[in-house]
This record gives sequence, C-alpha cells and structure tokens, in this order.
Amino acid sequence: MRVLAVSVGRSRQVRWNGDVVSTSIFKTPVEGRVWVDATNIAGDEQADPTVHGGHWKAVYAYPFEHYATWQRDLGIASLPFASFGENLTTEGLLESHVGVGDRLRIGSAVFMVTQPRLPCYKLGIRFDRVNMVARFASVDRSGFYLSVEEEGEIGAADAVEVLERDTRGLTVAELYRLRLGGGPPDRLATAASHPALPDGLRDHFRRAARGGPA
Repeated sequence: MRVLAVSVGRSRQVRWNGDVVSTSIFKTPVEGRVWVDATNIAGDEQADPTVHGGHWKAVYAYPFEHYATWQRDLGIASLPFASFGENLTTEGLLESHVGVGDRLRIGSAVFMVTQPRLPCYKLGIRFDRVNMVARFASVDRSGFYLSVEEEGEIGAADAVEVLERDTRGLTVAELYRLRLGGGPPDRLATAASHPALPDGLRDHFRRAARGGPA
C-alpha cells in the first residue's frame, strides 16, 4: 500500500451551466514532501469549506485502481493523477477493504479514515459531463476522506501503514451504500454510533435506523 501522488490546488472560478462558480477540484501533483496540518495539506484550498476540508475531511484519498475502469467507462484514453480532485492517489487501499475508523501512517503523519466522498456537481465540471454525478453515485468508487491525528510530512511513494483496524468492520464501501440507499437497521445503527463520523452524519443514520426521513 502506497501513495502514488500528493496533489493540491487553489480555488478558481469557472463557468458551468450558465453560472460562474468557485471550485478547487482541479489539483496537480506536488514535487518533494509537503506538510499536513490538522485540517489541510499545505498549498491546498477548499472553495466551499462547508462540504470539503476541515477536521472530518482534511484529506481526500482516491484509489488509482479505479482509473482504468473510469477510462473505459468514459471513453477517455488516459487520466492524470488527481482527476477526481483527490489529494492522495493511492494504490492498495480499496473502499471494500478500508474501514471507517482505521488509523493509517503515511510519512510522518497519522490519519483516520472518516467517510466516503459523496458526489457533487463539481465532478461534472472536472469532466465536463452533466451526468458525472449520477455515474459516480451508481458505482462503489467513492474514495474516502481522512482526518489528521498527527501532523507531519508526506510525499509521493510513501508507504501506507495500517496502525489499527477499527473493530466495527464498517467499510467505506458499505457506508457509501448505507448513505445513498439505506440498509439493514443493525448496520445503520452501527454507523449512527460510530465515533469516526461527524455528528451530522451520525444523526442521518439514527433517523434512517428508526425508519424516519433521512
């Protein structure tokens, strides 16, 4: 398990569907090592901090294994690193095996897996496809967010070391399906009480577990 690329990007304004919007989804790999603090990677920026960044979504990781499938599905010959707006393009860390609450060491920093990435319209901007959100939501290729437990330096080619596996066994892939489509009450209850999730997301799963509106 390793990091193939560390990428950052600044907010920019683009025209989309007749409006001018701000986005930081266009990121590029950095050379050398970069510092990660409690809420961000040095040089990175979030255009809308209400849905990206902060403690629970400090760093976004995306498995490189998905790239070839996306290239085929979208009819694209190649995709550069950070095509999905990720900070870390990884190898060997698939959503079906990575657990919410798992603790990982990368370089001198320590991270915790918090949640999958839910698709937003800015994926459509990145790929210039209005149906990209629906495509992203229909497959288990979400990537996942990390919180920062210990600040430190990271860089491309760093190994990813699993320091601790969360005992609840709630994978990123399962949480993604629970969030988008619901699921068994016992698994919804597990998500509702999971300490690695922010309060708002746990409240969502509490309502879903009771059979109420999400």
